[in-house]
Amino acid sequence: MTIKNFWNRRNFLGSAGALAGMMLSARRLFGMRAVIPSPVEEKLTGFGATGNVYEELGVTTVINGQGTMTYLGGSLPRPEVAAVMALAAQHFVSIVELEQAAGKRIAELLKLPPDYDAIVTCGAAAGMQSGLSGILTGNNPKFIEQLPDLTGLKSEVIIQKSHRNGFDHQLRATGVKLIEVDSREDVKRAINSKTAMMHFSNFANAAGQIKVDEWVKLAHENQIPAFNDAAADTPPVSHLWDYVNMGYDLIAFSGGKAIRGPQCAGLLLGKKELIANALLNNSPHEDTLGRGMKIGKEEIVGMVKALECYLSEDHAALDKEWWRRLDSVSAEITRVPGVTTSFNVPDVANHVPHMHIDWDPRKISLAPHDAASALRKGKPSIVLGSSEDGLGMNSFMLKPGEEKIIAEHLVQLFKAHAV
Repeated sequence: MTIKNFWNRRNFLGSAGALAGMMLSARRLFGMRAVIPSPVEEKLTGFGATGNVYEELGVTTVINGQGTMTYLGGSLPRPEVAAVMALAAQHFVSIVELEQAAGKRIAELLKLPPDYDAIVTCGAAAGMQSGLSGILTGNNPKFIEQLPDLTGLKSEVIIQKSHRNGFDHQLRATGVKLIEVDSREDVKRAINSKTAMMHFSNFANAAGQIKVDEWVKLAHENQIPAFNDAAADTPPVSHLWDYVNMGYDLIAFSGGKAIRGPQCAGLLLGKKELIANALLNNSPHEDTLGRGMKIGKEEIVGMVKALECYLSEDHAALDKEWWRRLDSVSAEITRVPGVTTSFNVPDVANHVPHMHIDWDPRKISLAPHDAASALRKGKPSIVLGSSEDGLGMNSFMLKPGEEKIIAEHLVQLFKAHAV
């Protein structure tokens, strides 16, 4: 289809109308100055007519000082992402063809090596399952249909004991047995004819004896593919190609976290053959283990746009703003006698500024859990992390001005429980 035929007047006006609606919603969400005429908004009647769908359903919206948590909705998609998703919703396409085209564009954006490709998956966890499925089955239709029955297939995945976590359920769903190891010697003893893959949980890099660069070398020394679950490991932006350059055969990233793409989207990067086999094990293909992890045309297109935007951002300026927000909260709450703050940036996974809030129990009689609960139940509802030692927060998912609201409510809370 040529551009001339595609952009006829009717198609353009229909897409432009949807674009206007999505951009208008984005303007209201992010406080953007109106650039689209407002009459589009007046067409919405019934559910959503108030402009706050959550309020209409009786669901409480929250100020998110905890970060890109899936149970809070991950992140707020960029207005540009909402706009291209609206455009994508106007037409039918072959999903397989779209996945291949989107993967090619993603590989170009990330400047991946010639033997690497990508697909958009239904989150990083879906990428883990489909990626491993493709390693197990290859492109054999019989094997694809029989999963999680591993008769005739390799059936073991090696993982460091310290890297076990709730997300490895996606690996186990394929039918494999996870073989736990601690040391390089353990790995060598564990490798056998049934070994299908070596899996690395990137957020646990510091916890394991074998680090991220060593793990892939050890796998390749034994002709075994290596997978890296790097779901929450942007920023820094360079992680999007660092693990490819290390030689990992497959790498999964969340799309709806710091990249601010659709919440139900992720990236699976890897060797071309493995990416092709992963797609064969995923929706839209029927009778596959991944059929239930459907990714729509809108999410695929939205993920490409989100990545394009993320790569072009001024990351140094963003980091500076995140620090400024935390500093402003700290300046207000530490005026309350007994309250102190400290700061850190995790080495990996949510590599953004974090602030820990502590207080002297002799001056403020309030347990951290009760403090977090009071904030959550307040109006507006504020979500911060809590532990036995105090409260924790980051600022990279806050909307402009919300740091002032958090500071105000924390000051009120601490003063109300002053001894």
